[in-house]
Amino acid sequence: MASENAISPTRSEDYPEWYQQVVRAADLAETSAVRGCMVIKPWGYGIWENIQRKLDNRIKETGHQNAYFPLFIPLSFFEKEAEHVEGFAKECAVVTHHRLEQKEGRLIPAAPLEEPLVVRPTSETIIGASFAKWIQSYRDLPLLINQWANVVRWEMRPRVFLRTAEFLWQEGHTAHATREEALRETMLMHEVYREFMEEVLAMPVIPGEKTAGERFPGAVSTFSVEAMMQDRKALQAGTSHYLGQNFAKSSDIKFVNEAGDFDFVHTTSWGVSTRLIGGVIMTHGDDDGLKVPPKVAPYHVVILPVIPKPEAAGEVREYAEKLREMLRESSFDGERLSVHIDNRDMRGGEKNWEWIKKGAPIRLEVGPRDIKSESAMLYRRDKGHKDKASVNLNELKNRIAGVLSEIQANYLDTARQYLKQHTSTEIRNFDELKSYFTPKKLEKPEIHGGFVLGKWCNDQAEEKRLNDLKITIRCLPLQQSGTSGKCIVTGREATVDAIFAKAY
Repeated sequence: MASENAISPTRSEDYPEWYQQVVRAADLAETSAVRGCMVIKPWGYGIWENIQRKLDNRIKETGHQNAYFPLFIPLSFFEKEAEHVEGFAKECAVVTHHRLEQKEGRLIPAAPLEEPLVVRPTSETIIGASFAKWIQSYRDLPLLINQWANVVRWEMRPRVFLRTAEFLWQEGHTAHATREEALRETMLMHEVYREFMEEVLAMPVIPGEKTAGERFPGAVSTFSVEAMMQDRKALQAGTSHYLGQNFAKSSDIKFVNEAGDFDFVHTTSWGVSTRLIGGVIMTHGDDDGLKVPPKVAPYHVVILPVIPKPEAAGEVREYAEKLREMLRESSFDGERLSVHIDNRDMRGGEKNWEWIKKGAPIRLEVGPRDIKSESAMLYRRDKGHKDKASVNLNELKNRIAGVLSEIQANYLDTARQYLKQHTSTEIRNFDELKSYFTPKKLEKPEIHGGFVLGKWCNDQAEEKRLNDLKITIRCLPLQQSGTSGKCIVTGREATVDAIFAKAY
């Protein structure tokens, strides 16, 4: 190759463009004919399917059931919860007509709807209408529902996976008899997300509570898991909300409690989206492309037949097939190993680089020499692209799951070290905060300081001072130091620890 790296520009040269090039080189997704929307291609959707399946298992293990609710929400439903509608109003797509008719050679919307329909930006209000019918007594509680769906939030500055007008997600919605029970549910799912991010996506996160200014519209409390990307910006990877009785009152979700009195339920909602794929790219990717954590990789192993002469093709492919069947008897993370043979008629080097860019955890090259020695040449994505080892077939079968576990652990450890290295605890005042988040090299404005862990006085009005610096308080970590000090924004006495950062 002309360059030492597969991706140009590199992360240090132009991080936003590097991200776009990785998406393209790994063949994850592409922009669609509909502005702001994306087409998720098979490799990208394979990652999402694994995220979906493994998270869905965790959701069901905690007692939730999946259901499905309408894509269209009557406008009047949104009007019932003023803070909620205000929070989403600018992002809403609205259907106002049905039926098309031809007029002067063009199709035009013909029949106005009696009531406009909002295309689902989130489902609290439409699910609340069903909950109001399903819940009559305390015996109907808790009601634990989850939905896998698409949502639409009209996005003016789209970026594939991170911000698109339509995206895929899961959204949990639950109803409880008491505040305490609903809060336990909120924190349970917050912990499920933390464990999933770290154990499955190898993405270290800081779990914490959002400030009042950053809460979900209409929520009493919002909790998030915040991850650091390699440009040192924060990515809100998942949220869990305690909604109190706000949505219950607007949707009239009442029940008869054990004392025989009517009361409103306490509700929660929580969700993650295809944004997680963007998080995987920016947490693990390097200047050769994507690195997929083995636990969500569509293929754990890709076998690359090396055919130096046409007459060797049959023997090499037969050997590759034998190798695949042998490996598929092994398991990783509780599932049968996913093994793919790339039999395409193209140059070996080109094929090899394609799978490097896609981030396949393990590549195995097999050719005539390997057949004679009953071995395969093993390449790991967590090592240099020239780093390889010849492994005997019997040894390979026993080692493969362990190698995948090592790769998974290495990705998490590398990301944890990066998070720790770029989280400052030394910032003491607003001037130092401003300096920390002002790029020192103006030719590389995408490089930021990182995270700042500092004191915060909980003054919502003062929080707006951060806007000019494009800084937000990402969360108030659940793990608090319990010490006192000076708020780094106002200089007042403060006891609360907060994470300050620029964010996606």
